[in-house]
Amino acid sequence: MSKIYLVGTGPGSADYITALAFKTVELADVLVGSRRALQLFPDYQGPILELRARNMDEMMAKTVELAREGNTVVVLSTGDPGFSGVLKPIKRLAAEVEVEVVPGISSLQLCAARLLIPWDEANLLTLHGKGNSEPLLEVIDNGRTTIVLPDFRAHELAQFLMDKGVYPERQVAVGERLSYPDEKIFQGTLEQAARTEFSYLCVMVIY
Repeated sequence: MSKIYLVGTGPGSADYITALAFKTVELADVLVGSRRALQLFPDYQGPILELRARNMDEMMAKTVELAREGNTVVVLSTGDPGFSGVLKPIKRLAAEVEVEVVPGISSLQLCAARLLIPWDEANLLTLHGKGNSEPLLEVIDNGRTTIVLPDFRAHELAQFLMDKGVYPERQVAVGERLSYPDEKIFQGTLEQAARTEFSYLCVMVIY
């Protein structure tokens, strides 16, 4: 039967991969994912397709084609497939192909845990790949903490917010390289964040 599994691999460390994710990868005729995600499964010996920013559309179409040919295809999605992950593009393409999602732990969820934020009471927003931070302005003053995946670097987002009139002393936090051994949590003002260099693997919290 044609089937695609979309498997969440968590925020980065193998410690946060679920047992079901490992079991699902064992079913794969073909394994698809970014280099960072594929490296989490070094024991897999079958064929792979590596996702890159420039070949995403091509690889998503190839994934669906392989499944329609009768292969069990497992697509790795950093974090959770349903949040800034591969579920959206696969749903657009995968008519007549069975799709199953194996959820993962999002970096937003881990950031909320680190900062003791009840994330059912927060605005959750992704700006990944959008090249536009304007949607953030619509929610940051609604009385809820906002947890966001920035579109660019976190310090650039902080500067953008100040340029749009957000008070420079507004409190923010940045979770950088969450789950990795060199994980860092920055807490300070928007102005301080704008003067700090962060990795591209970041989550920003705006209080």
